[in-house]
Amino acid sequence: MLHTRAIIKEIWDAQGYGNLAVWADGTTSVVAPGESPEKNGTTLLAIFKPIPLVAGFPMLDFAIHDPDLLERIETAIREAGGEIERD
Repeated sequence: MLHTRAIIKEIWDAQGYGNLAVWADGTTSVVAPGESPEKNGTTLLAIFKPIPLVAGFPMLDFAIHDPDLLERIETAIREAGGEIERD
């Protein structure tokens, strides 16, 4: 099961390193922009670009409590067929 705030923290940590790839089994990986992430044939759910999502927040706490950002992450995962819960 994926957790919204955990994904936002990972997106926050990926800033400046690349994009965050998220798989259905809950694993994540930072990938270079334009790179095609692969993981033993496991279905990729989403790739999040950190700068547009979280760079406008001065602190991680603001990002993980922003209702619009929480909804945006959850919608992207659910539309891709994944399960996510807000913790």
